[in-house]
Amino acid sequence: MAASSSLASSKSLLGGRRSDGVSGLGFRQPSDLRRLSSSAIQISIRRWASLPARRLEVRAGGDKFGKHFEVTTYGESHGGGVGCVISGCPPRIPLSEEDLQFELDRRRPGQSRITTPRKETDTCRILSGIHEGMTTGTSICVFVPNTDQRGHDYSEMSIAYRPSHADATYDFKYGLRAIQGGGRSSARETIGRVAAGAVAKKVLKMYMGTEILAYVSQVHKVVLPEGVVDNETVTLDQIESNIVRCPDPEYAQKMIEAIDAVRVKGDSVGGIVTCIARNVPRGLGCPVFDKLEADLGKAMLSLPATKGFEIGSGFAGTFMTGSEHNDEFYMDEHGNVRTRTNRSGGIQGGISNGETIYMRVAFKPTSTIGKKQKTVTRDRQETDLIARGRHDPCVVPRAVPMVEAMVALVLLDQLMSQTAQCGLFPVNPALQQQIAPDPNETLLTPKLV
Repeated sequence: MAASSSLASSKSLLGGRRSDGVSGLGFRQPSDLRRLSSSAIQISIRRWASLPARRLEVRAGGDKFGKHFEVTTYGESHGGGVGCVISGCPPRIPLSEEDLQFELDRRRPGQSRITTPRKETDTCRILSGIHEGMTTGTSICVFVPNTDQRGHDYSEMSIAYRPSHADATYDFKYGLRAIQGGGRSSARETIGRVAAGAVAKKVLKMYMGTEILAYVSQVHKVVLPEGVVDNETVTLDQIESNIVRCPDPEYAQKMIEAIDAVRVKGDSVGGIVTCIARNVPRGLGCPVFDKLEADLGKAMLSLPATKGFEIGSGFAGTFMTGSEHNDEFYMDEHGNVRTRTNRSGGIQGGISNGETIYMRVAFKPTSTIGKKQKTVTRDRQETDLIARGRHDPCVVPRAVPMVEAMVALVLLDQLMSQTAQCGLFPVNPALQQQIAPDPNETLLTPKLV
């Protein structure tokens, strides 16, 4: 009886109608307040009572990324289209749809037998923010239409949850979901990220010659040995020379065979994408909560199917002593402070030190598979499910441009933050030099290419 009375009081408190007529949080009667027997709350409510009535609003988050170079993605797998809106892009940057299309073509489905057979050209249109081939500094809107939807493939999945997919959790959170294609949980959402990342890559390249490259370093149990690929010299052409995007031909073939082996069985495998960023300006990242590796970690783990992230030595560093792990400093022939090793992965204290940044991102096996699995229906009945639809047997080959894009978004956002805070006045030439053949170059000296 006591529990029932307490519940009734809670409903009276939380389900009330305020003086401005809005349903929701509020009190029905002054006696509701007395029943709480809390003078602190009474004082708080009286203080609010003197203020003009306002409507309570809850804003849903999760569609925006970045603070200065802000990207909002929109659209769903089986809707009219997908894309992004970029706010804060610097003006006077040469930009065309071809710049974006190059990256989108690396991400698009239907590239080879080891990717989803869905056929989409992913042809982009820039709707705003460009004039005579240059960015204007205003918001850039990019749109990519969906043209090859098959909603009927999802009839079984409209009733039963796919194991390890977002079907169930979207229902748990929202009470409904977009069934065809998985809605916002579909990897087609990443089109907006890749388009925005193409813009960020171009700005970073112009400013400092920054280059961001990712490649597949593991598929299932096929692991590219450390040292086989030189992160200081690996090129985009080497990465793009095969359908799995591994720069070593021998291991690339082994990875392709591993994907083929599960593909024909209706199963899937995961893997690891390694990403490097060369010629990154020093000083990116802020102490405590906005450390550069913290932003990179959030960016990577926001990608679909990601389950792990490590930077520099990562978890392997736990097997080393301090004397083994520390990156000792030295002076190079140009008078630059450098490190002899790079176990820190180009970041120390959450701030870039100018060395190559490298990280690894783990992707789980694709959850939608053609094998029979145990699951439950939306009305809580146990059942079996054989999922239909067109899905990647391994996501890592197409994840490569997605990882690169998110790294670019983080680096440009942090660069703009650094310029806003520390670039207002002349830099300290004794301490703030960038790594360059000419030691007189500083953070404020862009390299136009």
